[in-house]
Amino acid sequence: MSSQVLMGPLVQGFFSEHLAQHRQVSPQTIASYRDTFRLLLEFLRDNKGIAPAALTVDALDAPTVLEFLEFLELERGNCVRSRNVRLTAIRSFFRVVALREPRCLGIATRVMAIPVKRSDRPLVGYVTRAEVDAILATLDRRTWQGRRDYALLLTMFNTGARVSELTALRREQIHLSPAPAMHLEGKGRKQRIIPLWSNTAKVLRSWLEEAAPRPDSKAFPNRRRAPLTRFGVTRLLKEAVPDRKFKMP
Repeated sequence: MSSQVLMGPLVQGFFSEHLAQHRQVSPQTIASYRDTFRLLLEFLRDNKGIAPAALTVDALDAPTVLEFLEFLELERGNCVRSRNVRLTAIRSFFRVVALREPRCLGIATRVMAIPVKRSDRPLVGYVTRAEVDAILATLDRRTWQGRRDYALLLTMFNTGARVSELTALRREQIHLSPAPAMHLEGKGRKQRIIPLWSNTAKVLRSWLEEAAPRPDSKAFPNRRRAPLTRFGVTRLLKEAVPDRKFKMP
């Protein structure tokens, strides 16, 4: 029976073997899927009283997954797009479950049948150069955090990089001579090289000497020198521009 199948080993195999080895997905995708399962396990613990170590496959049936998705929208305030991203991760997991545990095929099939929600795609907004300069001017470059935030936001404006690309950025991906440029790896392992303005290169040169001594150092760490999260970037934007809303999936 499916009730005897613990989720723990399946989740571990999904991340360590399926995603990392077989699919070789990008670190950004792994991080997104990890966040999905962290939220899911917390939801089951807090709302169903099921500890992660005791979770079985039959406890995560389609009605429970739908409850989790509703929780994301109604209680966490996630948009439909974020809800669909979480559902995609769960359906991907159950495709693996269906192959590895045929006795769980019924539950897996019902979960995979949950449809994504359709939603309108909002127009992408933008800020002018004057607005960017005004945002940068609010940062106190006399502090370590202010210098980091200034370098990060200037780089974001220069390159148009995704937040996930910048939080994962390593020093070795930034080339400051002879022609300043940045090597980025985005969704689907798509790679691109973006030229840097002379001012951006100057700011990054000073910042990297201070905060990223090794080639594999994160370019924009947090106060504990751990990788900065996208939620950390959202927070710094809210502090710099308190009258605007910033929401990241």
